Amino acid sequence: MQSVESIGEAASNAVEAVVEKAQEVGQAAVERTNAVVAEVKTAVANTATAAGNTAAAAKAAVVKKAAAVKKAVAKKAAAVKKAVKAATKKAAADRAKAKKAVRKVERKVAKKVAADKAKAKKAVRKVASKLAADRAAAKKAIARVVKKAAPKKAAKKAAKKVAGKPAKKAAKKKARRTVLYSSKGKKLYAVRDAKGHFKDIQSYKRAHNMDMKRKSKAEVAAKAKKAAKKK
Repeated sequence: MQSVESIGEAASNAVEAVVEKAQEVGQAAVERTNAVVAEVKTAVANTATAAGNTAAAAKAAVVKKAAAVKKAVAKKAAAVKKAVKAATKKAAADRAKAKKAVRKVERKVAKKVAADKAKAKKAVRKVASKLAADRAAAKKAIARVVKKAAPKKAAKKAAKKVAGKPAKKAAKKKARRTVLYSSKGKKLYAVRDAKGHFKDIQSYKRAHNMDMKRKSKAEVAAKAKKAAKKK
């Protein structure tokens, strides 16, 4: 039989072996834990670095895009400004051209109006001269007729003196009209009173129309007689 001492020693050895084994296992676990933590830290650091790189790249891309957009906007604004300037210049040129055309038309119209006025004045003067000439010609014709009728007038006057009062009364009953012609060949009536003096110059047409409107005593009597017969 083993002794108590040998059994105790064997148990002590077994416990020491277990403790040693546990220490080995704990050390291995700690080493594995440290390795995992180191890996995690490395992964986290790598992830953070990649995220930083991505953010920097994104920021750089955004800045580059913003610069490109700003450049394009500036270029477009410059083009618009240039177009506006050109349009303003063209509008000013068009206004100047329109004003020049208006002034030209106004001068032309004023010149035409002045020419028309001068032409009208000339025509009026011509008509007035023609009327004056016609009046002068009519006066000359009347003077010739008067001069031609002067001997007849003197003879008639002498005859009236011889005939006495009855002849004078007969002469007063009717005025006479002498046919004349104007410078244009228009037929006229020179109206004279009972004494043979000219008192009016009438156109033949007007005198004829007046004659047609008037009715003689014989025509009035005949018309009344005819109306009485109808009743």
